[in-house]
Amino acid sequence: MEARALARLGDAKACDRALAEAVREFERRNPGDDPQWFQYFDEAELSAEFGHCLRDLRRVSDAREYAGRSLGAATDGTFVRSDFFATMVLADAYLGAGEPEQACGTALVALRAGVQIRSGRCVNYLREFREHLAQAGDTTQAREFNEQALESRLWRIASRSDRPSAVA
Repeated sequence: MEARALARLGDAKACDRALAEAVREFERRNPGDDPQWFQYFDEAELSAEFGHCLRDLRRVSDAREYAGRSLGAATDGTFVRSDFFATMVLADAYLGAGEPEQACGTALVALRAGVQIRSGRCVNYLREFREHLAQAGDTTQAREFNEQALESRLWRIASRSDRPSAVA
């Protein structure tokens, strides 16, 4: 979490140190001794954390790698919300790499997978993606994405100009 905060602040050097420390701690862990509330944290979760940090530091190639690794390791669908976040990180990384078609397709995958999610944090991820998509310009991919995305309750909430704090 420290690395995530540092990445959001744009402190790449400190974020890199925190990520290195996280890896050291992760490698020393004994999953059988982890408290129950922490047993979910596996390699997929660690990769997702790296993806978030690297996206925020605008290291889009690395963010794509780690977010993709996270999604590739998560196969049982147990953590739909976490997978939603990792998928949106991947979509944002594609957008940052100048690949709007791949970004929009990936974001649609997240929206379809997140149909039952009720989360203000998910809405915030979508708002951020929406802002980045708008900055990329008015493209055919963006228009087609918006048409399809409007079928999603989460996207409609994220598209509201009044930005409600609660998810309906």
